[in-house]
Amino acid sequence: MAEERDMVVVVSKVKDFIKSKECMTAGDFPEALSKVVYEMLEKACARAKANKRSTVRPEDI
Repeated sequence: MAEERDMVVVVSKVKDFIKSKECMTAGDFPEALSKVVYEMLEKACARAKANKRSTVRPEDI
């Protein structure tokens, strides 16, 4: 079974943004977006460690 993770996006803010663009949000979109953010964070942490840093910087994404 897939690991359950906390949501790392603010669902109401995501929905508000999408609505401001005159679009609608599918019910499973925030979860999918959160998954993409987790993947970006994992890669950023790996890059920081590869560069012998413990601080993740903007250039790591």
